[in-house]
Amino acid sequence: MSDLREAVGSPKTLDQSQLIRADWPAPAHVQAWVTTRAGGVSTAPFDSLNLGHHVNDDAQAVAENRQRLTGFCHARGSRGELIWLNQIHGIDVLEPRSSVLDEQSACTPIDADASSTADAGLALVVMTADCLPVFFTDIAGERVAVAHAGWRGLCNGILEATAATFSPQQTLMAWLGPAIGPNSFEVGESVREAFIALAIDDELEATKAAFSANKPGHYLADLYQLARIRLLRTGVSAVYGGGLDTFSESSRFFSYRREAATGRMASVIWRNRPN
Repeated sequence: MSDLREAVGSPKTLDQSQLIRADWPAPAHVQAWVTTRAGGVSTAPFDSLNLGHHVNDDAQAVAENRQRLTGFCHARGSRGELIWLNQIHGIDVLEPRSSVLDEQSACTPIDADASSTADAGLALVVMTADCLPVFFTDIAGERVAVAHAGWRGLCNGILEATAATFSPQQTLMAWLGPAIGPNSFEVGESVREAFIALAIDDELEATKAAFSANKPGHYLADLYQLARIRLLRTGVSAVYGGGLDTFSESSRFFSYRREAATGRMASVIWRNRPN
């Protein structure tokens, strides 16, 4: 506990090198970042930048970690509290407006698995530890969004629901953040069947190809490929990112599949006012 008190008393900052910045051709006023394990005060097995209150980590440590992320975002143009969600593996999308937010409502998570806003400065967050975070924006950066795409939400349409918050006239791009990789994500036959049953038009063969047989009744699933298929369904063909594996990169990422008692990373996006 003395070590935690000492750490909490240190400067509440994160270094840019401790996060991953989305590598996509979004306008400069769109800021999109993913945290890693580094830069916080939580102790094992949540070491060190755990941002989840729901994983039985010390509440004081999580509060300090969240404050460090908030300070990082504020230093780069966001304002107010970050918009956290109570993620339930569904397809509901929160559309917060700064005109109706107060400090209390911003700090009270709402049941949803994605957020989308056109308001400048509002920082939207999803947490993951194997599930796929997906950033969205349009080519002008007039709206931003982030979705939490576990296999259930991905299968049931969370990406389609998030894309639908943009105007049909807007051309969208997406960035796929760190998730469990295609060589690590073992699923049962029922998961494969669920995706195949909902495949439309020419998606069927590509959907089948996203699952490779691993052992009887089990497959390795490629979340990144499944997300690209669903994004293309919505007309989003400009898709960037992918290729990381939270399960295998233990020093960099939390992974629920690797160790059930673990922390959560945050994917956060906002738009500053264009110059």
